[in-house]
Amino acid sequence: MIQPARILITAGEPAGIGPEIIVKLAQLPHSDQLIVCASPALLKDTAQQLNLPLQLTEFNANETVLAHRSGHLWLVPVDLESSVAPGKLDQANAAYVINTLETAHKLAFNGTVDAILTGPVHKGIINQSGLTFTGHTEFFAEQSNVSKVVMMLATEGLRVALATTHLPLKDVPDAITPQLLHEVIEILIGELQYKFALKRPKILVCGLNPHAGEDGHLGREEIDTIIPTLEKMRTQFDAELIGPIPADTAFQSKWLEQVDTVLAMYHDQGLPTLKYKGFGNAINLTLGLPYIRTSVDHGTGLDIAGQGFADIGSMQYALQFTQQLIHNSKSN
Repeated sequence: MIQPARILITAGEPAGIGPEIIVKLAQLPHSDQLIVCASPALLKDTAQQLNLPLQLTEFNANETVLAHRSGHLWLVPVDLESSVAPGKLDQANAAYVINTLETAHKLAFNGTVDAILTGPVHKGIINQSGLTFTGHTEFFAEQSNVSKVVMMLATEGLRVALATTHLPLKDVPDAITPQLLHEVIEILIGELQYKFALKRPKILVCGLNPHAGEDGHLGREEIDTIIPTLEKMRTQFDAELIGPIPADTAFQSKWLEQVDTVLAMYHDQGLPTLKYKGFGNAINLTLGLPYIRTSVDHGTGLDIAGQGFADIGSMQYALQFTQQLIHNSKSN
């Protein structure tokens, strides 16, 4: 019999739809132990508003790992700094959000839990509070003292990794260096082999410029940086690196059917296609951390918070994906 895994979920922005999604998720059967890092009062109030049953048991790492049971959650409690009104951001609770992420990191870093699944946060209100926060990806990398991580989004039939993440577009060309590409692709290959159980990953690499530079007439990054880096790495790693391919044709089925992931050079080169294909049924992963971290693909949903309309599809898909990554990692 396979022992259940421990999956820690952070509730995200307390005024958003994260708490509602978690309470709804708790009503379903799951094979693993679901542990939530959040305010117990917030979860209880949310359950009451939804008229759904919810029993909370404080998590104890020394107890036997048990599978989830409907209407119940194990809890790592973190207290709110201020009362919550659904849909209304409050700078006072920014520290609460960061505390949940720090707590989750510690439990994953020391191996107490097998993975972190994060609910959506609001970067703006965190930064307005005076706390510097670029995003989950960068936060967990800093907490883990990892110099480089890779953001990947995935949905059914498509995975997209990013060479650069939250950079202004004007800064992207200078960021695409041989060192950066080497680091990103090395992490990508290793994670595809270990967490995705792909022995010889096939990666399609997009060009940076229109038409992948068109032999230097539309930019030289492909000639000077991307092509030489790929040629060198083909001799160093057990992986198939295809490209650089023009981004406007890279997402055709003739390419996607023969590769395991697409590597886009910047955020809005790769993610619009993925979100068009799978929004609401996609996940975000941080590759290169010493633990598994996944996330929903949507934001805080402030406009529908507290109304009972939040869809749990992305959270369900993220949970299923996380379970598969845990299984693959433990099988290696």
